[in-house]
Amino acid sequence: MARGKTKMRRIENATSRQVTFSKRRKGLLKKAYELSVLCEAEVAVIIFSQNGKLYEFSSNSEIRKTIDRYRGSTNDVDTYQANMEQRILHLKRETMEMERKIELLEVSLQKLSGQCLGSCSIDEIQGIGDQLERSLSSIRKRKVQLFNDQRQQLQAKERSLREENAKLLAKCLANHGQSTANPRATAIHRRSSWSTDVETGLFIGLPES
Repeated sequence: MARGKTKMRRIENATSRQVTFSKRRKGLLKKAYELSVLCEAEVAVIIFSQNGKLYEFSSNSEIRKTIDRYRGSTNDVDTYQANMEQRILHLKRETMEMERKIELLEVSLQKLSGQCLGSCSIDEIQGIGDQLERSLSSIRKRKVQLFNDQRQQLQAKERSLREENAKLLAKCLANHGQSTANPRATAIHRRSSWSTDVETGLFIGLPES
């Protein structure tokens, strides 16, 4: 017959409860030992009976070393969680501050564009006007600077073209001077060009009948 599933509830009979405790305790300590041997795991088990008697097992030489290691690991986790919570709170505050700044910038932009001025006082209107004047002044200065830069670029380009034109003119004059200095070579060149263009009527062969 199949063994029925044991209901998880307190055993009322004291003798049965003690026997079950003894069996389960031995089985638990055996499993802990097997786990430490088979998997090379550091295992520690602490059991207190109903009467307060201590039963323990440790794969380490001293169970206190395992306990200290557990406490250190727990402290590291707690410290990490605390740091993460602090960082999250800091990021939330930064996000709220950034949202507030963005809202103020949007309102200021609307006022500078001439919107939402109904609730502005005279001083605020004056301040907006002064800010617009400063902005226009900066824009004008930038515009003048761009025009000056463009003019300087055009002047530099003009100088470069003038220099190139002067070089070409000097080269042409130099070539013309060489041709006028040797008229015989020029005449021979002209005759050779003419001779190639003249057609002759010379025919070699028997006369026609």
